[in-house]
Amino acid sequence: MAVTTAATPAEEEQHAMLRFLAAFWSWLFLIALLIFFETWARNAYGISFLFNGFNIQSIAMFTAAPLLLGLGQTFVIIAGGIDLSVGFVMGLAAVIMARVMQPLVDIPPGLALAAGIMAGFLIALIPGLINGALIARLRVPAFIGTLGMYGVARGTGFLAADGTTVPVNNPWLFQMGSGRLFGVPIPVVITIVVVIALHYVLSQTRFGQYTYAIGGNRVAALRSGINVRRHTMMIYLISAGCAGIAGLLYTARFSAGAAQAGEPLLLDSIAAVVIGGASLFGGSGTIIGTVIGALIIAVIQYGLVFIDVEPFWQFVAVGVVIIVSVVVDQSQSRLKGELHEEV
Repeated sequence: MAVTTAATPAEEEQHAMLRFLAAFWSWLFLIALLIFFETWARNAYGISFLFNGFNIQSIAMFTAAPLLLGLGQTFVIIAGGIDLSVGFVMGLAAVIMARVMQPLVDIPPGLALAAGIMAGFLIALIPGLINGALIARLRVPAFIGTLGMYGVARGTGFLAADGTTVPVNNPWLFQMGSGRLFGVPIPVVITIVVVIALHYVLSQTRFGQYTYAIGGNRVAALRSGINVRRHTMMIYLISAGCAGIAGLLYTARFSAGAAQAGEPLLLDSIAAVVIGGASLFGGSGTIIGTVIGALIIAVIQYGLVFIDVEPFWQFVAVGVVIIVSVVVDQSQSRLKGELHEEV
């Protein structure tokens, strides 16, 4: 029979400090990064890194695509799953949008853009629907099911593009990718709108509560009356939808669709969620945390280029941050277990 003792005041103070660091380490790390690059910029170049409109815009644009993938991934990971297909779902949406718009040169550009957006977004939902069906109804492990869809979406995207980039000439599309609204790039504005909407859904609605419940304890969620199968399918549809929006913005930014558009962003999307405080075991995570995680990755990537470090070090830096975030998550879990034993 285990004997437990109450924590001393000193131990309680130490635990409180550790809990604070575990909860806000990503915020503190982002602040530390900004201070480091600001100090470097002022000492080496005599300019500001943070208080520079071009740098802020560049970081925001760096953040947009992986953040959109990460937003959908947040729901999936909180529910205890994973979605490895989002990168090529993004590419598939980009290619289909470009393919649909390419021949529509004789109709008003606004109608052509609307047709491309609708086609690209709807095609992106199909992999999400299949992922949800495989995982929720056929009980295929999420890792295997979405890995298979990774290959299917990849092949379909390259087939639709004939193995090349699909260019589009449409002034409205160009404006969508390069224009500004109140001085803010339109892709960033669209990303902010999606962030606000999904933050509300996850934090303020029953759907969000069910997502946490499923990730925390699937059996308990079933016994409480939650339709876990339907909810799981909805979660993977959200993930695919976010990837589709990212693909549409890619085509808008570059006036072309490419099947490999999201290939390098899969790791960043998962990293943003984990760095933001979500547990890969499910049950925890926030949209705001994912935003902070995506900003950390973007600041590292842009900042290393800014200080003239070889770009390959970006992968090393992001990998180290992922490892640190997982260690912090595990330490937080152990701390919670110790506090539970002491009660």
